[in-house]
Amino acid sequence: MPEHVVIIGSGPAGWTAAVYAARANLHPLVFEGAITEDNRQSGTLPLGQLALTTEVENFPGWPAGDLSGYLRSALDEEHHWLADMHQGEGCSGPELMHLMRQQAKNFGTRILTDDVVDVDFSTRPFKIRSRDNHPETGGTNELEAHAVIIATGASANYLGLPSEDRFKNQGVSACAVCDGALPRFRGKELIVVGGGDSAVEEADYLTKHAAKVYMIHRRDALRASKIMADRALNNPKIEVLWNTQVAEVLGDDDHGMTGVRIASTAGEPDREIAATGMFVAIGHTPNTKFLNGQLDTNAKGYVTWTVPFRTNTSIEGVFAAGDVSDDYYRQACTAAGTGCMAALDAERWLASKGL
Repeated sequence: MPEHVVIIGSGPAGWTAAVYAARANLHPLVFEGAITEDNRQSGTLPLGQLALTTEVENFPGWPAGDLSGYLRSALDEEHHWLADMHQGEGCSGPELMHLMRQQAKNFGTRILTDDVVDVDFSTRPFKIRSRDNHPETGGTNELEAHAVIIATGASANYLGLPSEDRFKNQGVSACAVCDGALPRFRGKELIVVGGGDSAVEEADYLTKHAAKVYMIHRRDALRASKIMADRALNNPKIEVLWNTQVAEVLGDDDHGMTGVRIASTAGEPDREIAATGMFVAIGHTPNTKFLNGQLDTNAKGYVTWTVPFRTNTSIEGVFAAGDVSDDYYRQACTAAGTGCMAALDAERWLASKGL
């Protein structure tokens, strides 16, 4: 029998969609992604980008405080280690994502820790193929579904330096709005890598908290729009380091990131900049490779909504939620909101088809 709804992805959008779909008795099946080295390197492990962050201060309902007792009571025993490791300063990214996962599971959501590698939206019911065989799917890696919610998110683009990877969440971030107000960065000198509108937005936002922001850009002019470029160049707390690129992130295990070594693209000597944080703003890549071009996307590759204020995609019965369809906001609470929308859209679409 085909599944009523399959949800692909396990960030805030995926779990919120699962909660609403499960409460509507749609018995959702979630592919949360596989735990592999390839997924770690690409930032596509289960639980989404939020699981790669530390403190979460901007998700409604989780003010600062000691949550260890609540975590122990709310989560399955196998996840009590989160309570043991809790820092008592509010909710962390991994904690919030495990709580979302637990909530969906409590309502009967079935979860497969596996990657979807192929889909066929040209036939109904839709066909979905995963990497591994599962008892929950009758011992096969292929199943059918009447409706599908795509919630696979988008992965931040990084520079690819080993030293950068070492200090992720210890000074290196890809989201100023998510992390810029954390104590580690307040009143400190910070770095933004990039020269487009996103980089200027990140730098401008960080000046609300930082003592100074260096923008590292490999060219001699910003790629940002004129109005955005002027915003950076006229901000006294932003200094653009032209014709430079990050060659190495500096730091140690005790202090995390302490600075960067930058190399010149114009033949000048290397130099070191002291900084407690580096925000990489060179874009995101939506996680849509498995779709093989079957859904309409915008120029940046993000899945497009075809009905205003609805999560419908270019194929009837397929819905998209979260960062895979959002190249503008990219926040946990907006992703969760569209996850709710996608589940309601799927429920109503299935009802209209008598499914």
